[in-house]
Amino acid sequence: MNHLFLPRRLLCVASLAFTLPWAAVAADIAAATPASKGMVSDRLSRIRPVIQAEIDAKRMPGAVLLIARKGAVVHAEAMGLQDPASGKALQRDSLFRAYSMTKPLVSVLTMMMVEEGQLQLADPVGKFLPSLSNLQVMANPADASGVTVPAVRQITVHDLLRHTSGLTYAEFTRSPSMKSAYQQAGLFSSEIPSLWITLTPEQQIAAFAKAPLQWQPGSTWEYSLSTDMLGRVLEVVGKKPLSMLLDEKLIKPLGMKDTHFVVPANKIDRLAQALAIDPLTQAPMAKMLDVTQPQGNESGGAGMTTTADDYLRFCQMLLNGGSLDGRRYLSRSTVALMTTDHLGAKVATPLQPGELLMGVQGYTFGLGFMVRQGAGLASVPGSEGDYAWAGAGGTFFWVDPKEQLIGVLMAQTPGPIRQYYRRMVKQLVYQALE
Repeated sequence: MNHLFLPRRLLCVASLAFTLPWAAVAADIAAATPASKGMVSDRLSRIRPVIQAEIDAKRMPGAVLLIARKGAVVHAEAMGLQDPASGKALQRDSLFRAYSMTKPLVSVLTMMMVEEGQLQLADPVGKFLPSLSNLQVMANPADASGVTVPAVRQITVHDLLRHTSGLTYAEFTRSPSMKSAYQQAGLFSSEIPSLWITLTPEQQIAAFAKAPLQWQPGSTWEYSLSTDMLGRVLEVVGKKPLSMLLDEKLIKPLGMKDTHFVVPANKIDRLAQALAIDPLTQAPMAKMLDVTQPQGNESGGAGMTTTADDYLRFCQMLLNGGSLDGRRYLSRSTVALMTTDHLGAKVATPLQPGELLMGVQGYTFGLGFMVRQGAGLASVPGSEGDYAWAGAGGTFFWVDPKEQLIGVLMAQTPGPIRQYYRRMVKQLVYQALE
């Protein structure tokens, strides 16, 4: 039976029952003194008071920050509260809603399956999901008329990875006509947050087929539900739920012991929570995703929870060129392909990736990550070729191959202040380089 037609709760049970002879769970990345890895301890000591000031001002409940350089953790902080309502202290192993930091995991899974010959970047999505073969596109997204025209070509796997599919997020789009179209298709509701994650896989695919695209495929970079559609493609190709594919190929082998779509009951007490009031708007904070229960589908774009140490292992594998602890996940050439410019001069960027993530210019987009184009332009420090992404809940990571540097920030700050914290942490880390 096609797994897409199984009830989602049964899929979760099946996922829990699915076992393989995994290797022993790997240890966390080893620690080293900052000086031994080219970091200045006195300058790293500046980090704690800056973050503590944000916590004391009740702009941030708490944060876990890990900095790794040259293969070792040189700085680790767990500060503030895991749960502001109860006063429970944040721990290094606290769990965080990753939201869009799920996307890099699914992007890597995709490229592993590409390397296995199961699909190609140039494959049209309609090859796997026939109902998405002939989509319509808004003739003018700024026009409230909603007039559509046929897509000049199909969405490809490449488009989904680099967010040039023509899809959008109704929550973020600047086009009122697209917001209305997504609402009519069943992908958006002003009353039900993230309606697209409550749909079954079949319902989500049907909604994608009904909704027009905002842009012609391949023409424009628009941050979107592309990775959610990609998850549905991978389920068809791999003939298993997305969680099983991730666990089997990436998460379990990497030793990411606390990374899940649904937080197990015995780990719920480690789940970090946001403040009740947004510190910038003073409005009630938007309700965060309930990760203690199965959703309608396993969202490749937003569904996972993780810890700082788990995500650091994933980042270290990428920094190593696709391998960790003697096991290879991707070839060095594939990691290089994923972390280079895939937009070029022909793809329009009404809002650049760096502007979306941190409010800065200077970044293009690869296959699952934004990528720094040069030493200048961006108003944060970094190196040409460093790559990063973040989550709407306040999480953030970057990998800098030139400096052999990784930063992982875990916080639940879902409001607009999260851009400020990403810039703040990058500045604090780079100023501590020897």
